[in-house]
Amino acid sequence: MTMNRDGCCADTEGLDPAVALFHSLSDATRLAIVRRLAGGEARVSDLMTGLDLAQSTVSAHVACLRDCGLVVGRPQGRQVFYSLARPELMDLLASAETLLAATGNAVALCPNYGTDSAPAVMTTTEVRA
Repeated sequence: MTMNRDGCCADTEGLDPAVALFHSLSDATRLAIVRRLAGGEARVSDLMTGLDLAQSTVSAHVACLRDCGLVVGRPQGRQVFYSLARPELMDLLASAETLLAATGNAVALCPNYGTDSAPAVMTTTEVRA
């Protein structure tokens, strides 16, 4: 048992991979990229247009997701087409949406990680439509 920075007890033994997974998804831009890739493969330029972000920003976030094993790249000529490495990732996000609906999105009120106004990202339902 260890103490976290807030003074709460936390048993983190064996949780490092889960912590890394959820940390990789904790950024709104990375989550938006994952949700966009759920609709099919895309190049960085496609993601830039869809998310209205700079190439360097998109590339850095795609690299993070790739390094975490969540996204894979398929080279074709001078371009790379990115896609989700594991379709189970969308199951995880759907479960998270179910949990958020069940809790009334109470996590948004969390004093450490909540936000007064969450950034707009597409829901899984919107991606599949």
